[in-house]
Amino acid sequence: MDSRSARKHQAILDAATTVFLDKGYSGTSMDDIARLAAVSKQTVYKHFADKEKLFAEIVLATTHRVDAMVDLVADIPVEADALDENLTRLARQFLTALTQPQVIQLRRLIIANADTFPELGAAWYEQGFERVLATLAATFRNLSDEGLLKADDAMLAAHHFAGLLLWIPVNRAMFQGAARSGEADEAGDTGEASEATEAEVDRLAAAGVRAFLAAYA
Repeated sequence: MDSRSARKHQAILDAATTVFLDKGYSGTSMDDIARLAAVSKQTVYKHFADKEKLFAEIVLATTHRVDAMVDLVADIPVEADALDENLTRLARQFLTALTQPQVIQLRRLIIANADTFPELGAAWYEQGFERVLATLAATFRNLSDEGLLKADDAMLAAHHFAGLLLWIPVNRAMFQGAARSGEADEAGDTGEASEATEAEVDRLAAAGVRAFLAAYA
C-alpha cells in the first residue's frame, strides 16, 4: 500500500471509528464514513468490501491498546514491603486506562452488537481484556509462590482485583453516560462517558487494593 493509499485507509478507519461510536452500527452508513473521511464512497469500498468488515477491523484494531497494560501488569515487583504501594499504583493505572470515554463507548458498541457479531465480541474480549487478566493471574501466581499473596486460584483472584476496581465506575458509565439532547443510539449511549476524576481514581484504587489484600494477603 503506497503512502497516499495508506493515508486514505487510515482516514477511513478514523472516520468509521468516530461515526460508529456516535451513531451505532445500524445507524452508520458508508456515506457517513466517506463524508467524514473526505473520500468517495467508492474509495471506502475499495479499501473495505462492506460495512461489516470495516466494523470488524476498527473493533479488533483497538485490542493492541492493551499491550501497554499487559506489560504494566507483568512488571509488578516482588517486594513484600511495597506490595500495597505497587498494587495501588497498578490499580490507578488500570482504572485510568479502562475508564477512558472512548473505551467505555467502544464497550457499549460491542455489547449492543454482540448478538449480531458474537465472534467479533468474543475476539475483542479474548485478545483484549482477557489477555490482561491472564497476565495479572500469572503475576498473582508469582506473588503467591513468593509468599506475598495467598491465591489458590490466580485467575479468580485477577477477576476479583479487576471487579473491585471497575464495578462502580464502569457500571455507572455504561448506564448513565453523559446527558445530551436527542434520543439514545442503539448502543444505549446518551453521550460520551465521563472520565473518572483523579480524586475518584485514587479513592477507588486505594479501597479496591485494601479489600483485595484483606482477602488475599
